[in-house]
This record gives sequence, C-alpha cells and structure tokens, in this order.
Amino acid sequence: MQRLRLANLAALAVTLLLLATATTHAHNITRILEKHPDFSTFNKYLTLTHLAPEINQRTTITVCAIDNGAMNELLSKHPSINTLKNILSLHVLLDYFGAKKLHQITNGTALAATMFQATGTAPGSMGFVNITDLRGGKVGFGAENNGGALSAFFVKSLEEIPYNISIIQISKPLPSAAAEAPTPAPSQQNLTSIMSRHGCKVFADTLSASPDAMSTFSDNVDGGLTVFCPMDDAFKAFLPKYKNLTAAGKASLLEYHATPVYESMAMLKSNNGLMNTLATDGASKFDFTVQNDGDQVTLKTKIVTAKITGTLIDEDPLAIYTIDKVLLPMELFKAPAPSPAPAPAPEPATADAPSSPKKGGKKKKQKAADAPADEETAPADSPSDAADESADDGNGAVRFNGARYVNVIFVVVALCFGFSLL
Repeated sequence: MQRLRLANLAALAVTLLLLATATTHAHNITRILEKHPDFSTFNKYLTLTHLAPEINQRTTITVCAIDNGAMNELLSKHPSINTLKNILSLHVLLDYFGAKKLHQITNGTALAATMFQATGTAPGSMGFVNITDLRGGKVGFGAENNGGALSAFFVKSLEEIPYNISIIQISKPLPSAAAEAPTPAPSQQNLTSIMSRHGCKVFADTLSASPDAMSTFSDNVDGGLTVFCPMDDAFKAFLPKYKNLTAAGKASLLEYHATPVYESMAMLKSNNGLMNTLATDGASKFDFTVQNDGDQVTLKTKIVTAKITGTLIDEDPLAIYTIDKVLLPMELFKAPAPSPAPAPAPEPATADAPSSPKKGGKKKKQKAADAPADEETAPADSPSDAADESADDGNGAVRFNGARYVNVIFVVVALCFGFSLL
C-alpha cells in the first residue's frame, strides 16, 4: 500500500512539473476564421494588411468581423491597402466583449479603445468605438468621431475564448472619416521629415547629407523598408566617431539602420534572430540580432545592444522605429577586448619553502602601472555597451534559474502533501 502511495505521489509530482513548464499557445485569428467561410474576405484582408499577426500578439481582444457581403460593399469604394488597414483596425477592440458581456455593460454603454487608436494614427479620440446595450436585446456599435452614432449592430458570436479573444459579427462596417481618410502611398512619404518631427532630427539630417545612403533608403520604400532611427541625444554623442569614418563607412553605418523588408512590431516580436540590413553585401554581413523580452524588443550587434523605444510609422510597406543607441556593426568597429583572466593565487608558504622576499615587489607593481594602455581598443562607448550586454545575459540567467526554482517548489510541495497522506 505504501509503495502504491509513493508511486501515485511520484506521478503527481511529474504532472505538476509538466504543468509548471508547459507553454501557453496564443490564439490564431486566421485559423479561427477559416472555420467560417462567410468571413473569408474579412480574413483575407486581415492577412494582407498585416493586422492578423498583431491581433495574435494581443492577449485580450475583440474582433468585430463583417461577412463577405459587407466586405464587398466596403471594397467597392476602392480604398488603398493602407486606408483599409485603418478601417479594419477600427474593428479590433482592445478589450474582451463576449456575447454575455455585451448584454451586461455597466450603465448600458461603454467606450472601447481600438487598434486604430493604438497606432497613434487616429486624431484625438477618433479611434474609440461606442458600444451600447439597447432595448429588445440589441447592442449597437458606433465610431466615436461620428458623435457615437450607432451605425452597426451585434449579430452573433463566432468564437469565444473567455477573457482572451472574442470574435463577434456586426451587421456592417463602422463608418469613420478619420479611418477612411486617404493615406499617402509609401513612396510619397518624406522619410527624413517623419524622423525629424519625432526626435530623430540629427540622424535624419545626417542621412540627407549622404546621397548614396538616402538613395538606398528611397529605392527600398515601395518594396518594403524598416528603419531603426537613433534618438537625437544618442546620435549627437556619436557624431565625432561618425566623422572619422570614410565616405563608404558613413554610408554603410547609415544603411545599417534599415532592413529591406517591412517588419511590424508584431513581426519583430515573433521573428527573433539574425536580420540582414541595407548595408549587407555578400561576405560583408552587416547583420544584427532581433531579440524580445516580453514587450521589449532589442537589436544586438557584437558591440552594442539597443532597445526599440517607439513607433513613428507602421504602415505596410514602411515602418520606422526609434531606438536608444546607435547600432555599431563589427565590420566598422572593434568589439570590446575580453576581460583578462585573473592571475592565479600565490601558493601558501611552507616551512621547507619560505616565501619569496618582498624586495623588488613595489618596483614590479610600478612597472605594471607605467605600462602603456593598448591603443587597439574599441570605441569609447564600447565598454558600457559591453556592460549592457553582460547585464542582459545576467538577467536572462536569473530568469531561467527562477523558473527552475518555481518548478522545484512545485515538486517539493507535492512531495510534502503526499507524505502527509501516508
């Protein structure tokens, strides 16, 4: 009997360990809507506008889907893909509204933020949607910039994963002058103007002064371009080093801050790994590593680790993000020299082997102090950057060990509980 209890206890411990280390899988809006063919057009354009991966990254969200007939009516106005993204993002609420909650709204009405509001593209509060529980079991929806007028109504719930994702059908698209406003084509966007207006003027001015780099940026906009723009303080401090580069080196440094593909924030968070840049040319890799920790995305070179601090524009095929440091490629800058290994501790003196006389000790120390510093060192800011990378690695190690400790605690608790039953 005792052996049986011990066996059951071991099985319980293993189960708890597996539960503690299990990975939670996020929802997939595309796969969910594939089960509802009447919404295939809506599903298609969630993918084409790159809204689908952004929806999948959210943990609490409501998608107000419209059927194929309503989508065809919307598409008959021939909106550009960028304008259509704004319109559909207005139909993605950043809160959970299942069928039950829609009929139990506090005070009968609620104002919900949308993905359109979150992009910063919506002027003022025009990216909010008014939801009102009406008489007779109806629930109305209306864009806030229309005075909250209810223009669409709840039809039915398609799929619900409580408090995670709710996909509901509404009767027709939500009209919004702000969302439907024509969006300029990417090739018509003034890259340096966007950067200058949002804290990256020094980088923008430097880019404008480099015809070769500016031409490379402009030529890639229509096909897909993601720019990582250092903020003014960071690039201003870097300018003395930039001026010491050759003309080719200056162009490569600037081109190193952009990739020839469109990467939304959701894509950056899900597609970690090496990324080529506009400066990549055969054996000259000029790449860096994208790595995320929760909501924070970092760009790591062999020399520096920079964090993405904001989004200036994110409209396929163009994205511009701000970063807190200048990206330094190892092709142009030397990595910090590794720290020297500590000298071995002197052997303890014995009776048969007396310690060496101290004569001359001070002289040796003086020689070491007078030794000239190695001139082949990394740039001035490399040691601090190396420290940043060390700190990141240290934090990662702590998090990993912490997870292991949690698992051990689960097992210990299970064992204690089991033995108390014996």
